[in-house]
Amino acid sequence: MTRLHPTFRLLLQLGAALAVAGCTAPSMVLNAIGAATDTSASWAIVKHIHDKITEGGPVPCFRLNTVERALAAHCPPYTPGLIAQDDLRSPRLPMCPLAMAAREPRTWPVLAELIHKGAMPEACERAPLVELAQQHACPDFAAASPEARESLLWLAQADARSVHHDVVRMFSCPLAREVGFDAVLTRWIAEGALPAGQLGFNPLSALHPDMLATPLAKQLEAQGHRAGTALDPYDGRLRPGFEEAFRGGHYEALDWWFARRPELLDRVPPPQGDQLPWVPLAVALKPQELDTGVSQERLVSYLLARGANPQRRLPHRPDMTVERLARQMNSPLAPLLERAPSRGRVATRGAPNAP
Repeated sequence: MTRLHPTFRLLLQLGAALAVAGCTAPSMVLNAIGAATDTSASWAIVKHIHDKITEGGPVPCFRLNTVERALAAHCPPYTPGLIAQDDLRSPRLPMCPLAMAAREPRTWPVLAELIHKGAMPEACERAPLVELAQQHACPDFAAASPEARESLLWLAQADARSVHHDVVRMFSCPLAREVGFDAVLTRWIAEGALPAGQLGFNPLSALHPDMLATPLAKQLEAQGHRAGTALDPYDGRLRPGFEEAFRGGHYEALDWWFARRPELLDRVPPPQGDQLPWVPLAVALKPQELDTGVSQERLVSYLLARGANPQRRLPHRPDMTVERLARQMNSPLAPLLERAPSRGRVATRGAPNAP
């Protein structure tokens, strides 16, 4: 019987493995073959051929260091204890390891070992928790392991840059409150980490709308935070507080806002200086502008009952009122606007664009 050359035998193994691998990543198949071989020249040839086959795709797992491999989605699942401390400063990572591990729930299990091996948030260009909040506004923290949750809480305490508009929103969202992460905000208040007038955002605007009618929001107001500045430009990507409450149909939060800023019924200032203000009634006419499940009819009825003016003119089209826009759109809500009390029309006569 003819004996196959080792290199040819390895090539046959690689071809057969790739043929039956289905959805398995080629690099995982190669790793499995490599485990049964040595590091000879034959194995180097097989790796070279593998690189050619997978050219243009993700870097093969066998070419990644321990940190890169733990964070790569196309590599085998992370195994605790295998990260080498010297690999924490890999120049090939698109961002620091802690930020990469924090921003995706899939890689949260890696956090504890990274921290234990000496990874520090100061090495990250941006706070890891900011990366997470801007990627997932309200992650399922309950699905994380106790070790992963402890690591996320450590980041909130160890990295002062975590005091950020988007992180406050994330830690006050329903899924965060389920596991007690809103306690981070209480601690920040007690430690003086949220001083009025000294942040790049207003915590009252950063809070999830459900939190405005709570003792925590009252604490913030008692410390000098005001709704009057809660619509100023801010450092963050998640929606400002009033807009979050409006587009999400959070009526108790809207009551809170209108009690403090009644002018928001007809005119909402833009979050940035190069944008135009917007009119809540006009936005409510467009279902695509509201979060899934929010009733347009209920929202419009609520605004009208509060005193919103259907004759309000649109900032970007001074010749167009909300009522006229509804008729032009053939909106089923047009009759509701037409039946609105006339006091709004009288209140703005001669000054349709007054704030």
